[in-house]
Amino acid sequence: MLPECRKEGYLYEIPKCILETRDVEDFVGELKVYHSKFADCFVRSEPRDNFYHYMVGQLSQLERKSIEPIAVNVSGKETVRSLQRTVTDAVWDESKMVSIHQTMVADEMGESDGVLMFDESGFVKKGAMSAGVARQYCGTIGKVENCQVGVFMGYASRKGYALVDTRLYLPEQWFGEEYAVKRKKSGVPSDLSFKTKPRLAADMLLACYRQGNLPFKYIVADTVYGNNEEFLEAAEQCVGKTYFVSLPADTLCWRQRPMTTVKTYRYNGEERTKRVLKSPKKELITCEHVATTRHTWFWFKRTVSEGTKGPIEYEFTRCQVTLAKDGLPWKTVWLVIKRTREDTPRYWYYVSNASTSVRLSLFVWLSGIRWAIEQCFEETKGEVGMDHYEVRKYSGWYHHMLTCLLAHFFCGISNSRWENGLRVSLCLN
Repeated sequence: MLPECRKEGYLYEIPKCILETRDVEDFVGELKVYHSKFADCFVRSEPRDNFYHYMVGQLSQLERKSIEPIAVNVSGKETVRSLQRTVTDAVWDESKMVSIHQTMVADEMGESDGVLMFDESGFVKKGAMSAGVARQYCGTIGKVENCQVGVFMGYASRKGYALVDTRLYLPEQWFGEEYAVKRKKSGVPSDLSFKTKPRLAADMLLACYRQGNLPFKYIVADTVYGNNEEFLEAAEQCVGKTYFVSLPADTLCWRQRPMTTVKTYRYNGEERTKRVLKSPKKELITCEHVATTRHTWFWFKRTVSEGTKGPIEYEFTRCQVTLAKDGLPWKTVWLVIKRTREDTPRYWYYVSNASTSVRLSLFVWLSGIRWAIEQCFEETKGEVGMDHYEVRKYSGWYHHMLTCLLAHFFCGISNSRWENGLRVSLCLN
C-alpha cells in the first residue's frame, strides 16, 4: 500500500488519483479542447493532427500503445508512416509545450507550498541503437540491464500530482568516438555534452525556478541526487525553498562545524595560500556513525501511514551537522535519520536546509512524499503506455514522453473534476 500521508500534524494530504476515463462526459470533446492549447507548438497541420491521434491511442484500451497499433486503431492503417514521422522526426516546440503544461498544472493544482520531486525511471530495451541505451542500472527491475533511463521532475500539492518535465540520460560512453555513428543515427544533437543524472535534474529545477511557472516550496530527491554537489548547489540557488534529499550512510560530516585557518606555503618559488582545518584532530564521522551512536532518548516514534495491517511506524531523529567537501567544512544542514522499529533496524538518511525552528513533523512528512512521483510512473506506464514506445531517435523519446506527461495530466484533472461533481471542462483561460 502506498504511504499516503494522512496523519494529524502533517502539512497536507496528497489525494491519490483513480484514473477512470469511461466516467467523463464527452471525453473526446474535452480532449480536443485540451489539445488545442498546444496547437501553436506545431508549424504544420499533419503533425498537429497526429499528435492528437497519438494521445487518443494512449488514452484508449489498446493493450499495446506503440505507434503501429495506435495508427491502425485510431486513424487507419495507411497513417502508420505519417504517425511514425510525427513522433520521431517532426519539429515540435518542446520547450513551449513544457511551459504550457507547467502553467496548466499550476492553474489546476498549484500551491505556494507545493513540492518538486526528482527521480529516474528505466526502460528495458533489446537493441543497441536507441539513443542513450546501455547496460546500466534500471530501477524499474532493480538490476543492471540494457535500457534507457529518463530523469523526471514531478509536482505534488494538496490538489494532486503530475509529471512536469523530463530529460533523457545519455551515459558518458555515448560521447566517445566509438559511438559517433550511433549518435548520428539516433539523432543526438551535435552540441550535446555529457551530463550526470543530478546535473539533468538540476537543470530542470533551475529552469522551473527561474521561469516561475510552478509555485513550490519544497524539493525532494533520492540518494542519486542528494549525494551530488551540483544538485545541492542548484537547490541552494532557489532562494526561499527548502530541500529534503536522501544521502548514503557513508556521507562524511562533523557534529560541530570545525574552525579553519589560512595557511601560507611556497610552490615552485611562488607564495600560495590554502584553507586548512585549525584542529586537524577533529575527525570526520559518517552519517551511519551518527545514527548508531545516537542515544535512544533522541529517537521519536512517528506513524507515517496506514497500512493494510494497521499503522506503519518508524523512529526519527534529527541533529545539525556540517557536511564535508574535500576534507573541509561545506554546508551546515539538518541531518534527519529514519529507522525501522526492529532489533536490527534499517536506516535512511536525509539532509535539509530548513530553518532551525522547523518541527520534526515536517521532516516526517517530507520523508514519505516521494510516493507521489512513484505513483506517476506506475500510472503513466500502466495507463498511457509510457514504456510501450519503440522509437530509437533522441527526439522521438522526448516526443513520446512529453505526450505521456500530457495524457496522464489530462486523466488526472478529469478524474479530479468528476469526483468534485463537476462536468469536465478544460476551456482554461
